[in-house]
Amino acid sequence: MTVLVVTGTGTEIGKTVVTAAVAAAYPDRRVAVLKPAQTGLAPGEPGDAAEVVRLAGGHVTAVELARFPEPLAPATAARRAGLPPVRPYEIADAAQKLATEHDLVLIEGAGGLLVRFDDEGSTLADAARLLAAPVLVVTPAGLGTLNTTALTSEALRARRLECLGVVVGSMPAEPDLAARCNLADLPVVAGAPLLGAVPAGAGSLDPADFRARARSWLASELGGNRPAAERLSGAGRGRI
Repeated sequence: MTVLVVTGTGTEIGKTVVTAAVAAAYPDRRVAVLKPAQTGLAPGEPGDAAEVVRLAGGHVTAVELARFPEPLAPATAARRAGLPPVRPYEIADAAQKLATEHDLVLIEGAGGLLVRFDDEGSTLADAARLLAAPVLVVTPAGLGTLNTTALTSEALRARRLECLGVVVGSMPAEPDLAARCNLADLPVVAGAPLLGAVPAGAGSLDPADFRARARSWLASELGGNRPAAERLSGAGRGRI
């Protein structure tokens, strides 16, 4: 695995922190994080890629292809800003170039898998297809997550894209019944393994602490030390 696409079932569900955890799990490798379109930030403000570097460490290179000031879908934000949108081939070209210089390239999408990057309807899935790259799906813990995870997984299968697995982006310290049951049900509806659960609030940890703990949140397929088959439910499993 040289290039991994990180998407989610929606926005504000922990994609950036999960991306940082995966990057932190490979401290001895050259890792690049590619953010194709950063929305909702002014020039000079630190974006998602910079946050991954802050949390994961100096072995990570951050690359941002485009930035649009309004917090909207990339296609809409680009159109309203009067700026050119990001095209799938540009994402693929940038990732391939980074792959020649890095051991792992993490592409963090914006919102969900089918959020539009341009007015022609191009999405992160199109870039993943150009790269023949596996996709990691980040999902919430609670009610509603099974439906959105199933829809995202069906969209991947319809496009003949590999779903590497699912990671819960923000696991509560005291998960309720739905969150505990979802840990067992998520791999079923996704048709792919549950590869981790990042505790709620992990992004607020001191970076050194974040790096020390990151591998314990992830399965071995993502550089972690938690077996993919291990049940993540149980009291206190979401604690940081």
